Amino acid sequence: MSAVEHSPDQSVAPVTAGEPPVIAGLLLAAGGGRRLGGRPKALLPYRGRPLVENAVRVLREAGCGPVHVVLGASAAEVRERADLAGCVVVDNPDWAEGMGSSLRVGLASLAGTGARAALVSLVDQPGIGPAAVARVREAYRSPSSLVAAAYDGERGHPVLFGADRWADITATATGDQGARVHLKNHAAEVMLVECGDVAAAFDIDTPPDLARLD
Repeated sequence: MSAVEHSPDQSVAPVTAGEPPVIAGLLLAAGGGRRLGGRPKALLPYRGRPLVENAVRVLREAGCGPVHVVLGASAAEVRERADLAGCVVVDNPDWAEGMGSSLRVGLASLAGTGARAALVSLVDQPGIGPAAVARVREAYRSPSSLVAAAYDGERGHPVLFGADRWADITATATGDQGARVHLKNHAAEVMLVECGDVAAAFDIDTPPDLARLD
């Protein structure tokens, strides 16, 4: 699937009484690891397997489904080497433009799935496990929900975006900003869920960070 510029269809199927809402997991795994010497982050080794597999497992164990994965750098190699069975895998040919393009592609891929919200996680944060993701997921209230994990009171990832917000996020997600513009414009509406007691929100960005993958 190629990157798209139009806003995704926000229509969602009605939820039957007693039926849990569909909260999709949206994993952004397109980064090329520029500060890691051009090593795609999705393929960094973690416990004997590609890092992207761990991120998918975390989303599933936290109760997210379906799980959509956005690839970019070395996408063909990631598909070949990583076990992404059961995931919807989409390619972002414009991944080098930054996280915003991957977020747009990912949200567009959720159109028609019936998902009431997208829980967005990043492939390079292995210190965030199912417990933290589940807390954010369980804070969903409606298609207008806006929820973020917090660490000592500071907003971080993952972030949950109700389907009613996808069009605006798609329109404002550019460069490496991702959804920051939307989050800034709607700061008073963000529900923060403290996760610092069950997760560590570090990124794998530079060679010294690779020690955290051991």
